[in-house]
Amino acid sequence: MLKNPIPKVTNQLQYRAIGIVSGKFIPNDSGQLNRGFISDNKGEKIETVVLGKALSLIKKHIDLDKSYFWVVYPKNKNTQNLHLQVTGIWDPYQLNNFSDDSSKTNFLKLLEKLGLKDNYFSIRGKLVFVNTQKKEVVIKICSASKRHNLKNKNFKLVIKGEISLELLNSFVSLDVIRNGNSLKLLNCEVIEKNLSKNN
Repeated sequence: MLKNPIPKVTNQLQYRAIGIVSGKFIPNDSGQLNRGFISDNKGEKIETVVLGKALSLIKKHIDLDKSYFWVVYPKNKNTQNLHLQVTGIWDPYQLNNFSDDSSKTNFLKLLEKLGLKDNYFSIRGKLVFVNTQKKEVVIKICSASKRHNLKNKNFKLVIKGEISLELLNSFVSLDVIRNGNSLKLLNCEVIEKNLSKNN
């Protein structure tokens, strides 16, 4: 059974922002592996932090000279400054007991089988702002955690693309692709129109 790096949605109104990016993780400091950047296959760099559970994986299993598929949460303040948080590593050969004759093309083909591709992000949340001139939209992502400590607070993502103003305050599911340090809208599905104020 092939493990999907971006799991299927369990709830129609499930908020999320998750993606998969291939590249090398380069720590800022070899003594501290939790901060650095991912250098993708084009040599573009994205500022990155490694979250707790992925940190032990990196220490035990990762060769920092190699490229991997990183499962990441995106954050940004505008369309120019993407920041990633690594939550895991997608390595179907290590994690799924495949025979280990892996080549790079296999990974991309395996992703395609799952309906995914490198630099793909699944964004689900409330459309809270549309800038028709700049062709940008802002999606609010709410934490699933009931404990409202600072780490789990809600956040907003700025995405390049056009969505109708009529859909403001609707819950949308977006297919998004990373281009450099920007997130670009590929496809938008409206899950529920005009959510109530408390969502």
